[in-house]
Amino acid sequence: MQHQSKLPNVGTTIFTVMSALANEHNALNLSQGFPNYTSDQKLNDLVTQAMNNGYNQYAPMAGNLDLRLAISHKYELLYKSTYHPENEITVTAGATQAIYTIISAFIHKDDEVIIFKPAYDCYEPAVILNGGKPLSVQLSAPNYKVNWEEVSSKITSRTKMIIINTPHNPTGTIWSKEDMLKLQNLTKNTNIIVLSDEVYEHIVFDDAKHFSVCLFNDLKQRSFITASFGKTFHNTGWKIGYCCAPNYLMAEFRKVHQFNVFSVNHPVQKGIADYMQNPKTYIGLSEFFQRKRDLFLNLISESRFKFKPSQGTYFQVLDYSDITEEHDVEFAKRLTIESKIASIPLSVFYDKNKDDKVLRFCFAKTEETLIRASEILCKI
Repeated sequence: MQHQSKLPNVGTTIFTVMSALANEHNALNLSQGFPNYTSDQKLNDLVTQAMNNGYNQYAPMAGNLDLRLAISHKYELLYKSTYHPENEITVTAGATQAIYTIISAFIHKDDEVIIFKPAYDCYEPAVILNGGKPLSVQLSAPNYKVNWEEVSSKITSRTKMIIINTPHNPTGTIWSKEDMLKLQNLTKNTNIIVLSDEVYEHIVFDDAKHFSVCLFNDLKQRSFITASFGKTFHNTGWKIGYCCAPNYLMAEFRKVHQFNVFSVNHPVQKGIADYMQNPKTYIGLSEFFQRKRDLFLNLISESRFKFKPSQGTYFQVLDYSDITEEHDVEFAKRLTIESKIASIPLSVFYDKNKDDKVLRFCFAKTEETLIRASEILCKI
């Protein structure tokens, strides 16, 4: 049989490549964004308790109601913003499923979608699969600031969606209040939908504030927020996330959601709902990860790598331009094979293989792992 691929230019993701290389060469894996420590035993016990109490059949399509109520309470507590648990919150099989479903629900053939690069790698393929046309706005090291004049120049009558991500993976930057106001102004009185990927919302540093789209009234009325419990509660393998949006947008989302997933893991939903009754389970994350970031950066302060401290997420970008002129993909592979430490090159997240000589390292690791990693990096 012969068939024409719908994603002819897509191969194995860089995350799979680097993790496989790390396993093959017994290297420390600071490439893929997952913790190498366990989640809270109390949360694990609550999930087990939910199983034992009979939460083992299909959850409601929109998600366990207790969990949707907990999510709604979180937005009221942190942002003084309201999402109705009945018709404005849906629990998903991770944030990636939420993102794919949003794009599938709204993008038609030849609709244009603005994406800021470097970008998490699930955005563009979803647009292409649904017949849309991705338009890129390039962000450059070391600050990765948005050029709003360029964004404005790319908005046309065919622009259907703008995808944003703050705190930003892979660069570790955050959007300012001014950025959000400029986005609000550009999209006001248009039919543009904003997809705001906020999976690292609870991980911002140095007393900075996360500016969610829900803090800006006009933006909120045209926006989806996607979020991830895996990032928040250190259990990425559970693949539980959610999205929030005004009722008129969520109704269209659920039309697609019910046919590609319908509902997700019920006992995990119930366990998380019970766990979230204490807001400290997510409010203290910034301090937890800032200690890890600061430890990592202090340990490599005498290395040949240059850096601006990450503003959010659990990733740190390191500039290696004082070490070698190698392309970042080749340097990342060589570090994995020869120095036994794996990272992610940022050029793969750009359109034209832009190479700023930077690598991304995940510091959601134990103190022992970060010490071992720093010892390697200081020898390079």
